[in-house]
Amino acid sequence: MYAILKKEINSFFASPIGYLVIAVFLLLNGLFLWLFKGEFNILDYGFADLSSFFMLAPWILIFLIPAVTMRSFSDEKKQGTLELLLTKPISLINIVLGKYLGALILIVISLLPTLLYVYSVYELGNPVGNLDIGSTMGSYFGLLFLVAAYTAIGVFSSTLSDNQIVAFITSVFICLVFYVGFEGIADFTSSTFTDQLGMSYHFKSMGRGVLDTRDIIYFLSLSIFFIVLTKINLSKIKL
Repeated sequence: MYAILKKEINSFFASPIGYLVIAVFLLLNGLFLWLFKGEFNILDYGFADLSSFFMLAPWILIFLIPAVTMRSFSDEKKQGTLELLLTKPISLINIVLGKYLGALILIVISLLPTLLYVYSVYELGNPVGNLDIGSTMGSYFGLLFLVAAYTAIGVFSSTLSDNQIVAFITSVFICLVFYVGFEGIADFTSSTFTDQLGMSYHFKSMGRGVLDTRDIIYFLSLSIFFIVLTKINLSKIKL
């Protein structure tokens, strides 16, 4: 697993992909949060609060993460190296975890510079330090779990086709269904249970600053579910 993980990380940063992902994520967040006028602009918000960032980030990541993961297995299929990889003396689950963790680490690295937003808002508060640290840290934890689930969905989608664009579109669609799809259905049917099936419900719950084990179990279960589906899909490939 570690060999594949190392290979994935090296491949990300040996090409412009890794740097491009980090740059695009930070640039889009920076423009919407600090420069463009609108509901996401922190300076126009009037409060020392990072809720704009946590509303915006899931939407940027819903497209950015599939762009990272779409090549995980689809590229191996297209180049004909997947069969070779599967014949190596390494278990199928370790291959999946190596690919998954490689993409996950890249996205987490992309999130690290956003901690500067916390410091900036902390200093801009009146008085200085007028920032709800508990809620902010809870939202960051929620974002990490959300990223983990998005990445699992993206890696799974990359096993469905040898076409990276198809893998990208499939991943975006599934992520949208889980992030806002169930919430939309719940609004239409007034069903609390349906709302709780969506990522948005649990992400917002963690953003209140209280880490409920139900929210953590939800994200972990969703991530594990798609990792297992990825393994099952790969096991169907005839060598």
